[in-house]
Amino acid sequence: MKDKAHVDSQIRKLEEKYKDSGQDLSSYLDGLLYQRYLTYWDYIHLDTLLSLQVPRTHFPDEEIFIMYHQITELYFKLILHEQKQIVDDKSQELSFFIEKVERINNYYKALISSFSIMIRGMQREQFLRYRMALLPSSGFQSAQYRMIEIYATPLEHLVHPDIREQYSSETPIEELYEQIYWKKGATDLKTGEKTLTLKQFEYRYTPRFIRIAKELKGNTIYHKYLNLPAEARDNKALKTALQQMDINANVNWPLVHLGSAHRYLNKDKETIEATGGTNWKSYLPPSFQQVVFFPEVHDKETLENWGKQWAEHHYNPEKQL
Repeated sequence: MKDKAHVDSQIRKLEEKYKDSGQDLSSYLDGLLYQRYLTYWDYIHLDTLLSLQVPRTHFPDEEIFIMYHQITELYFKLILHEQKQIVDDKSQELSFFIEKVERINNYYKALISSFSIMIRGMQREQFLRYRMALLPSSGFQSAQYRMIEIYATPLEHLVHPDIREQYSSETPIEELYEQIYWKKGATDLKTGEKTLTLKQFEYRYTPRFIRIAKELKGNTIYHKYLNLPAEARDNKALKTALQQMDINANVNWPLVHLGSAHRYLNKDKETIEATGGTNWKSYLPPSFQQVVFFPEVHDKETLENWGKQWAEHHYNPEKQL
């Protein structure tokens, strides 16, 4: 009798759910009766997923290169998934904030540790050959990576460090975007001309980036932190999580890229241009870019030496070769 009462209760709830849909519950039950059982491979679209690796050359390691970047983009999507929840949250509950930032740090931890696949997982000789078939595409063109930055902090924090002091939150979004630091990474240092890589990227994503930045004006994760009560802002767990997110996103992640670049593009005193023409030696070092999402959670010494202490202790180009 107890089970029957439970089933009857569920049926009444289903009737309530579907009463405004234009069909009665019986029709939906018919659909459930005819529906096939769900399988794992159908649920995650496994066959489609495994068909998305399409090399441009015959070199075996190119498939590794493709898969690694696809995996990275999925992790970026996970990070954005958590960031959007923080931004959309109206409760300002401290535990929720901490949980989401810690999830983001776990995703970064997996990404950073996985980069040994790029550093040691491919033959350098193969990479230097198949990369020529990929021009002018580049990992620089990861839109999700730029969206992560826009969700995390206001655009004035992302202006190139050489001119950052000239801009503020009062500067129009469009003007801030034109001075964003990463554009210098795909600009010819001698002529100031944008590379095709950057031109393609801007054409494809500029409207979306500006739209997102406008939607997030005053409501980035940085602002969500500042709007917390003073006691919550001083919470040790939250500050530690935000500090780690900053270090992961703006120090550790660029450093492992730098290690990979040294492995494949810098050997025997010869520097090879990166795919897409990005000036990686001046673009990748975090101490050069000085990007900090949450300056208020760091002490003065950390900000003054941003990226340097981690580079000295955790990154040595000679060990990567």
